[in-house]
Amino acid sequence: MDKPLLQVQGLTRRFDVSKPWLNRVLERQDRAFLTAAADVSFEINKGETFALVGESGSGKSTIAKMLVGLVKASEGRIVFDGNDLTAASPAQMRRLRRRFQMIFQDPFASLNPRWRVGRIIAEPMRTFGTAHGAEIGREVARLLETVGLSAADAAKFPHEFSGGQRQRIAIARALSSKPEFIVCDEPTSALDVSVQAQILNLMRDLQDELGLTYLFISHDLSVVRHMASRIGVLYLGRLVEVSGGKELFRAPQHPYTRMLLDAVPDLAMSGKRRTPVTGEIPNPIDPPPGCAFHPRCPLVMDRCRVDLPPPVATPGGVSACFAAPLGPVGDAAARVVAV
Repeated sequence: MDKPLLQVQGLTRRFDVSKPWLNRVLERQDRAFLTAAADVSFEINKGETFALVGESGSGKSTIAKMLVGLVKASEGRIVFDGNDLTAASPAQMRRLRRRFQMIFQDPFASLNPRWRVGRIIAEPMRTFGTAHGAEIGREVARLLETVGLSAADAAKFPHEFSGGQRQRIAIARALSSKPEFIVCDEPTSALDVSVQAQILNLMRDLQDELGLTYLFISHDLSVVRHMASRIGVLYLGRLVEVSGGKELFRAPQHPYTRMLLDAVPDLAMSGKRRTPVTGEIPNPIDPPPGCAFHPRCPLVMDRCRVDLPPPVATPGGVSACFAAPLGPVGDAAARVVAV
């Protein structure tokens, strides 16, 4: 079997959120750290879509930014096609950076409002030297048509487009350096449902055509079910479950995953008893001891309040829960309507 394209090992990121030194001295306070990601490990095979899901504040976007180099990891390793990005020199990173790109959540904020679309899409080509001279203009026109726009749109500014069209421009820019791996940080969350479907179908078609590998970040389980071949569930910066896409919806193995699925509207009106979502994510500056989910968990045990549960093998993957493996819960996927 081929090696994974991306390997993430023990990835951790802590942010110093302490007050200024003088305030700490006068108020007799210690330094404070926020742990946005803690000991996160997963692999992504070439050509697949791996999704990260979780509530707001679970660390999804921080992990995405660490993978593309926008945020430096405090601990851990990121290995891309056999190259350790956390130990790579600037020259090595420049050679590797062309091979991975990112699609951001807000297409308007991620596009320079003072640049025309043609210049926005052409910038990675000039930076990485993938096209030169008149070839750049031809490639920009081809990319615009690839994402469902017109070559004439290269002369326009971002504000002249709708939200869905701006996201298509962001996708074209991501493709302009001919990458192999794309991090998609909630690329459809700011779009209408009908436009979401168009963008998701476009991304799947491009994946099949170009052999792309995706890390797809979302809080929308219907989008994840449509896109992902494997899914990782994050809670307070830790991966609590990793499973195949179908297996996760059929038999979720962590109580938090089950809670997320129970929050999906029951469009089939099956009358099945649901467990309401209770509580909120704890303060990441002062998380609870043991399993961070234990204050909200219906299966909590005494050891959950003291010890951190290690990952254990489950029928679909792994789950960090003392109660795992859990039995199936019926067709949870029936409630999650694919876009």
